[in-house]
Amino acid sequence: MKFEGIYTPAITPLNTNGEIDNTAFAEVLESLIEAKVHGIIIGGSTGEYYAHTPAERLALAAFAKDVIGTRVPLIVGTGAVRTEESVEYAKGAKSIQADAILVGSPPYALPTEQENAAHALAIDKAADLPIMLYNYPGRMGVSMGREFFRTVSAASRNVVAIKESSGQMAQLHMLATEFRNIEISCGWDDQALEFFAWGARSWVCAGSNFIPREHVALYEACVIEKNFDKGRRIMAAMMPLMDFLEGGKFVQSIKYGCEIAGLRAGGVRAPLQGLDEDEKERMQAVVGKLKHDVSVIVGEKA
Repeated sequence: MKFEGIYTPAITPLNTNGEIDNTAFAEVLESLIEAKVHGIIIGGSTGEYYAHTPAERLALAAFAKDVIGTRVPLIVGTGAVRTEESVEYAKGAKSIQADAILVGSPPYALPTEQENAAHALAIDKAADLPIMLYNYPGRMGVSMGREFFRTVSAASRNVVAIKESSGQMAQLHMLATEFRNIEISCGWDDQALEFFAWGARSWVCAGSNFIPREHVALYEACVIEKNFDKGRRIMAAMMPLMDFLEGGKFVQSIKYGCEIAGLRAGGVRAPLQGLDEDEKERMQAVVGKLKHDVSVIVGEKA
């Protein structure tokens, strides 16, 4: 499997009782397909997987597959503290014929490079599906390094891509120059331009839940058209939103962005809490200006 384009880690809408709203979830998935994103990820951080029960996660993935069918690739997250739990999510992904799985480091445990590699390979064995690794040391406490990449690359042909979310440019440089067998996907939004310059051909971006066309526009400018002047202008227009999203209420902001876009997102599960009215007003202004500015850049009617 080749990872190219915009991959959206989909939100998980909730109803007024805090339960997963499948009808609203289907609407989110259909909106992404209509906007021509290139793939959808279920069970990621943006989807609040950490706040879901195992039964909810397995059911959500199966429901997503029923809705999506074969229209776009479906990638299922396997994140969990225990390897055994991640293995069960991998088996679930295989049973519904997902296109790939997302494999990260187990949080809190602080495994060594070799222990982390063994964790990833156990998940791989359970699913035997293409793997996008997920390196997010800010959440997991450890970073995937050279020893990890050498071990998993030697042991499995399924490791084909990585969502690199360390925020460290040296990590990007290492991957681009030393591990060319692993496709790089941008996982740190305000570095998307740099990722594309270093050969990344995909971007896993939570903001594409509610402004997918603008994210696709940046991808197309940099990767398809190879017009980095245009890409810089689009990125400059998107930076205020990226700054807002990193203000401490990431998932809450993504969900409110979906509400701005006319989707039903519902609230967030505890311990998170939603945006206040001032934050909502500021985000509305940021999103409105971004959409206007990007439309001008790509030549659409403002």
